[in-house]
Amino acid sequence: MSDKIDIQKIAELARLRLTETESDKLYCYLEQVVDYMSQLNQLDTSNVQPTSHILPINNVFRDDETSKSKNIDYLTAAPSKNKGHYEVPKII
Repeated sequence: MSDKIDIQKIAELARLRLTETESDKLYCYLEQVVDYMSQLNQLDTSNVQPTSHILPINNVFRDDETSKSKNIDYLTAAPSKNKGHYEVPKII
């Protein structure tokens, strides 16, 4: 890897206090990640179509259809009502 990873700067930005052992472990881990990303960057993806999902899945929605509701007066079962509307406790 050509660039040195500044673990102390990363820890500072993330508001982490790292011991020397933790810092060394994190450095090794991040170095592996960066090396792997470098390998991926070398792949020829010019013939690969960009995708947002690995599978060609689309959401299937049904059309909205209006229908008449049953003639049930749900308001009669409400514990509290006022002028034909549900009345609920104030939450502010």
